[in-house]
Amino acid sequence: MADTLAFEISGAGDPVLFIHGLGGTGNVFGPQVGVLSRFFTCVRFDLPGAGQSALGAVRTMDDLVLATLSVLEQAGIDQPVHIIAHSMGTVVAQHLALRAPERVRSLSLIGPVHAPAEAGRKGLQARAATARNEGLTGIADQIVAGGTSADTKAHRPEIAAFVRELVMRQPAAGYAQHCEALAGVEAADVSQIGVPALLITGDEDNTSPSPACAALASKFPDAELLILDRTGHWTTLERPGEVNQALVNFLFGRALG
Repeated sequence: MADTLAFEISGAGDPVLFIHGLGGTGNVFGPQVGVLSRFFTCVRFDLPGAGQSALGAVRTMDDLVLATLSVLEQAGIDQPVHIIAHSMGTVVAQHLALRAPERVRSLSLIGPVHAPAEAGRKGLQARAATARNEGLTGIADQIVAGGTSADTKAHRPEIAAFVRELVMRQPAAGYAQHCEALAGVEAADVSQIGVPALLITGDEDNTSPSPACAALASKFPDAELLILDRTGHWTTLERPGEVNQALVNFLFGRALG
């Protein structure tokens, strides 16, 4: 798996690692890399079976954690990194911070997920089967409908269109593997994560509802919470300016302090 992952490096400075979510690629962080690469070494990559990365033998969340650690090795980064993650990527980030705490300097979790409830696990298994049997077009339409805010659909239709294109072009087998890994994950004990954390969600995020996000933030020893108005689950694309400002404030304030 280590030699099959596509990654990009931009900028110079302390390293920042971006971890995308289900149905995404490193491109969901384009607006963030454009700003943060002025100050940091930004590493974004495609998880195995997503985007330009080859399909891997992904069965569990731990497989995705190991794949993520392998990217740091490929990129030649041996110092602790600031992690910025979205959606499923936030689950990878939480488990990585527990597995290899020496590799993590801070966590910025956008649209964060802890672990799915039983209904969510069944839904993910069903979605995996749909992806394998029918492809991703129908799933992409559902994600745009339920995952972007009313404001985005009305006033930023190009963002909704980009999300649809992003999801429907994913390899169906890789998407299904990610669904199954997420369906089987256990909640990380985030009370044992000792680095500063920033959690960001939207007031219309159905995947990371603000009450659940606030509850998750309260479990971290050191966390900030930001809830953005008129924002769905594709936070980095729907509200890039607000997300970038929050990240800059966090990274130059508490995370580097």
